[in-house]
Amino acid sequence: MLSDGFHDVPAGKIAMVVTLLEMRKAAPTREIALPDGVTLRKITPTLKWYRDIFRRVGAQDWLWFSRLKVSDTELGTILDDPDVAFYTLSKDGQDEALLELDFRQSGECELMYFGLTPALIGTGAGRYLMNHAITTAWTRPIKRFHVHTCTIDSPQALSFYMRSGFVAYARQIEVADDPRLIGMLERDAGPGVPIIG
Repeated sequence: MLSDGFHDVPAGKIAMVVTLLEMRKAAPTREIALPDGVTLRKITPTLKWYRDIFRRVGAQDWLWFSRLKVSDTELGTILDDPDVAFYTLSKDGQDEALLELDFRQSGECELMYFGLTPALIGTGAGRYLMNHAITTAWTRPIKRFHVHTCTIDSPQALSFYMRSGFVAYARQIEVADDPRLIGMLERDAGPGVPIIG
């Protein structure tokens, strides 16, 4: 059990407060159009496509690193699983978003990854994609749609999820190797999180 007060985080590590959220019934969505020139596509991802979009959406600004740690074989198993669905938003022929819905747990859907590249942030595309996520998740026989976010992700993420109908139910502390110090990400990634090595 963690006692009250401050706790040192070892050099070379990063610490995040993780908020777990869930939706127990489909939240209402408000209709919004896609921005001009943007299209939604369901993807059958390749390793190259997935690693590229994962980095462009989350790694540089928000230190997404969990999927960078897995081997090609492990990631390929996820990408090929029929109970995991992938969508993107494309603009000018370039994919600029990642929506990953994981139905592998019976009766549940996890919003595994959700994000946009800077090319779409602030355009309304995120709300459109979230509406699609909610609608798609609840077309399956699920009782729970859940997601988690943390304090090194976009500062808008938590409030966006709550406005979308997710309810926070727990917090956790995650400590991990700083991915910039082990060569997984470039040293200039995650500019809002200082490196303490």
